[in-house]
Amino acid sequence: MSGQALSSKVTQLEETPAMIYLDNASTTYPKPESVYTEMDRCLREYCANPGRGSHALSRTAGEAVQQTRETIARLFNFDEPERLIFTKNATEALNLAIKGILNPGDHAIATSLEHNSVVRPLKELEKEKGIELTFVQGDAFGEVRPDAVAEHIRKNTRLIACTLSSNVNGIIFPVAEIGKIAHERHIPYLVDASQGAGSIPIDVKETMIDLLAFPGHKGLLGPQGTGGLYMRDGLNVKSFIQGGTGSQSENPYQPEGMPEAFESGTLNTPGIIGLRAGIEFINRFGMERIRQHKQDLVSQMHEGLTGHKNITIYSQNHINNNSGIVAINIKGMKATNVSKLLDENYQIATRAGLHCAPLAHQTLGYTVETGVLRFSVGCFNTSGEIDDAVKAVQEIAG
Repeated sequence: MSGQALSSKVTQLEETPAMIYLDNASTTYPKPESVYTEMDRCLREYCANPGRGSHALSRTAGEAVQQTRETIARLFNFDEPERLIFTKNATEALNLAIKGILNPGDHAIATSLEHNSVVRPLKELEKEKGIELTFVQGDAFGEVRPDAVAEHIRKNTRLIACTLSSNVNGIIFPVAEIGKIAHERHIPYLVDASQGAGSIPIDVKETMIDLLAFPGHKGLLGPQGTGGLYMRDGLNVKSFIQGGTGSQSENPYQPEGMPEAFESGTLNTPGIIGLRAGIEFINRFGMERIRQHKQDLVSQMHEGLTGHKNITIYSQNHINNNSGIVAINIKGMKATNVSKLLDENYQIATRAGLHCAPLAHQTLGYTVETGVLRFSVGCFNTSGEIDDAVKAVQEIAG
């Protein structure tokens, strides 16, 4: 099934929003109809507290949560679903990984394209605990050479962190090659899959990922307030949130077993059910079909804007180098002003600014002051919508 055929098939099933929504890197919208249906059914029929009772509703909720763990384990190819910790977003998952691994005197490596969800926890530990940091520089598009990562490894390197794909310009990182380097040197390897999970295949075994953080509300097509962290067995990760788990209640200390060691308090059961429905939608249509459809739309926009004297494009036009983003600027205009014009005059939703990734803008060049205008496509966007977006940008650019 071609990308366009996928779009046609999907739009028969989904209610298309009146606005042209091109902010999917922030949150995908709309969601598959099954996400709405399953969350509603959960809330109405069995939304009791999972793992907190022996009654039927609690058991049903617990079984549904476990089924989602198993669905995610199959998606990312790890054997023990209990190695997955549910979080409210990727930011929480990244904080759990970074702060749970690093100790005073440790050295950590990350890249110059990281989101603040990686940068800020690292910088906080640098200030509070004296850890040492290295941010490996990317080229003008943000690409980082794996051997450059290897060159910065020290005797006290205890973590290598890498984004799967930049949220600023969509560049895809060589996570497998970096994973091999980390594995050979026995250094825990953390991948931030906020951009790309759901359209880029992720195999934690093949890519030697020790810690995988992901949100539910982006490419996995689930609701906001969901996410997770996969942790390979054998890692020494500290938990910094303690509380009720529904197990070992007589123990004043946090249980050590997984996932209870890291899951205190009531889980977002309806959200977790919605996340499973989103992943099942991806499985039905095929991740590769979704990925190709997104790339077709990226190529269409890229080609429509390339060559315009007033437009600078910061994204690459290749399926292996782009997770679904076209980042641009218009000469003489602030990105935020262009985004406002697109919203108010053309009903096109985009995002403009630094996108919580200032280091990425330093890498791209002169966009720290201006930011960039980001178009991010999703599986429900159509070729016609891209045509309209291109025409709108051309009109604004003059």
